[in-house]
Amino acid sequence: MTLPPDAPDTPEPEPPAPSPRPRGSTALVVLAVLAVGYTLWAAQDLILPILLAMFFALVGNPILRGLRRIYIPRFLGAALLLVLGLAGAVMLGRQLIGPAGEWMQQMPRELRVLAPKLREMTQPMQQANKAAESFARAAGDSQNRKVQVVAIQDPDPWKSLTATPKLLASVLAVVLLTFFFMTYGENLQRNAIALLPGRQQKKLTVDILQSIEREISRYVLTISIINTLLGLAVAGALHAMGLELPEALLWGTVAALLNFAPYVGPLIGVILMLLMGFVSFEGLWPNHTWSPLMPATVYLTLHVLEGQLITPIVLGRRMALSPLLLILALLLFGWLWGIIGLLLAVPLLVCMKIVLARIEGLEGWARLLE
Repeated sequence: MTLPPDAPDTPEPEPPAPSPRPRGSTALVVLAVLAVGYTLWAAQDLILPILLAMFFALVGNPILRGLRRIYIPRFLGAALLLVLGLAGAVMLGRQLIGPAGEWMQQMPRELRVLAPKLREMTQPMQQANKAAESFARAAGDSQNRKVQVVAIQDPDPWKSLTATPKLLASVLAVVLLTFFFMTYGENLQRNAIALLPGRQQKKLTVDILQSIEREISRYVLTISIINTLLGLAVAGALHAMGLELPEALLWGTVAALLNFAPYVGPLIGVILMLLMGFVSFEGLWPNHTWSPLMPATVYLTLHVLEGQLITPIVLGRRMALSPLLLILALLLFGWLWGIIGLLLAVPLLVCMKIVLARIEGLEGWARLLE
């Protein structure tokens, strides 16, 4: 049946309006965040080896790509990198274990030696405390109270017996996971992408994952090289001041590791360098009263050059992070996982920023981290 020429066209039915996405309540979101935080804290013995292995694999991926260009298989390159890394760690550990043990033994005695100097610096505070005590006695609040000190001993000696095997098992797990991540990470990623339904979706996901992996690997490797060079510069400066080479390498290693935690790490480093300077450099240059401050001064100068000049030039503003959110991330991951959390906080935050910048619709959250 044909319509007459003057008949109006039949309007097409409008598509149904999409139903609004359900939104969870605020209480549900808060409970979910607390549950995730508790899981990260409770499962840290399982999570931290995996994160450390992924961190080391990201450091090694650019090197493996370079080795592949000269026809070295990924399996052989990963084994070579692990052997060289473990050999370097063992050699460095043999150099550092002696000075570290001596410092641990001498620290109580050296602190007792430093106590009179610190007492002179805090003399005004002590006078204020004495004045407060006199005022309290005058007010009649000077009753003598007996305080009983109870020494609590650990009733479970099994903890001390199992601590070393547990540590060795964690180190072995990190080494094996690092090798498998570097060797089979690409295959695992390829098999996971094969589960996606559409070809266009697979291609887009591959491009995003490859760019994210490449940028994060380059960032982690660059930061690791910069921190290593900073540690070598600190060790060289301390050795030039008269410190023995193993002890200088010890403090250079501490400076390199602390530099992975911005703001918090350098602050701890300055305090440690001050204590080390008053202990080790008191006899040098006796005519100059500022000689114990030299280690902290040199360390702070090198850190300012690295943080304000070298790192921004090498990485550019693309990897810049908000100082406020960076401090919050350091506090959060440091509270969850201790020292390892401080070392992993910045790489994890950079990963989050790169992922958010690559996902359509979440670019604003990435700009929030800048």
